[in-house]
Amino acid sequence: MNNELSFQPLKSRRLVDDVVYQLQHKISTGEIQPGEKIPTEPKLMELFGVGRSTIREAIRVLVHAGLLEKKQGFGTYLKTNPIIQEPLTNRLHRAKLIEVYEARKMVELEMARLAALRRDETDLETMRNHLDTRHSALQNANRELYTKSDIKFHMSIAVACKNGVIIDLFRSFSHVITDAMDKLNNEYQSHDPQSDYHEKLYKSIKDKEPDLAAKYTRLILEGTIAEL
Repeated sequence: MNNELSFQPLKSRRLVDDVVYQLQHKISTGEIQPGEKIPTEPKLMELFGVGRSTIREAIRVLVHAGLLEKKQGFGTYLKTNPIIQEPLTNRLHRAKLIEVYEARKMVELEMARLAALRRDETDLETMRNHLDTRHSALQNANRELYTKSDIKFHMSIAVACKNGVIIDLFRSFSHVITDAMDKLNNEYQSHDPQSDYHEKLYKSIKDKEPDLAAKYTRLILEGTIAEL
């Protein structure tokens, strides 16, 4: 660990989440090594510019997540074998949206390939229904319905891939994706719904073209990442 950790000033109202995110980022990138002692409460208060209660709650979250451990009379340390034990949804909600979408991209590319190979007629009917609802919502400027139907369309692709782990992973992503979609909808006039790519994605899955399915999934997500 560097002799002096540096953190970004906090501007958000979600102070505890911001402290947790920055500490967890230092852990993930190796700036805080397994077995190392983290700065004391007063030092963290100084580094972040927040009160003691905020620091204590952030440390409590990371202890509960299985990353930190308190040693009575010695301080708080990163565990020698830190493994996240908290629900994935909690972890995703603290992450930056760009990080969530980059991870989502990795999952969805393979998800689309498998869906193109494994989908059945029921899967296609479900996809088509959600895609039609999405189109209608866009036509009627119904932002809430657009968001819901878009996520349900992608969820139906996850179901079509017939892989339980991927389905559960995408379901966890979908909760955070809703927040991202809501933010994009705040700039609704400039937001590109990429309807043509969605139609081509559906067609490639219908035609059992896994490479094309991955291609259009990548184009959709890269477009959203660019907007974010």
